[in-house]
Amino acid sequence: MPEADTAVTAAEDPQSSFDAFYRASRQRLFEFLYALTGNAAEAQDVLHEAYARAWQRWSVVREYDAPEAWMRTVARRIAVSRWRRARNAVFAHRRAGPPDDLPGPNPDSVALVAALAQLSVEQRAAIVLHHLCDLPVSAVARETGAPEGTVKARLARGRRALAGLLGIDLEEESRV
Repeated sequence: MPEADTAVTAAEDPQSSFDAFYRASRQRLFEFLYALTGNAAEAQDVLHEAYARAWQRWSVVREYDAPEAWMRTVARRIAVSRWRRARNAVFAHRRAGPPDDLPGPNPDSVALVAALAQLSVEQRAAIVLHHLCDLPVSAVARETGAPEGTVKARLARGRRALAGLLGIDLEEESRV
């Protein structure tokens, strides 16, 4: 198939020259990649990535004698790189085997997360960092950028709110 002249003149602005290059070359490059990969979706993905790279370097690429040849080379390398990544993933999977199944959350965790979602973001962050991540109040203060007294207040208010949302009587809990 003869290659159309997709060279652009330096006098054109970059956007217009890239658009003209794209319109003139996209079908040929897609057909090349489809034949190379054997998969239309893969060909489109590779072509999009190659055009993105061309756009990033367009001030240089547009001056080449054959920008379309540069695109074919870049697209072919992208496709090969994807094949290598896929092959390596298969080899790694064969070596390590399938990952262990993770158990789903228990009903208590689901209820806790639903209750936490009803708190303010600040109270939720304080409670999660302090009680679930086991960080001391000083570390929670550093991570959230709040004074320690503010963190303590958020923890106290957040615990009271959670108790109400979860149906826990704090008075009874403190006697146990």
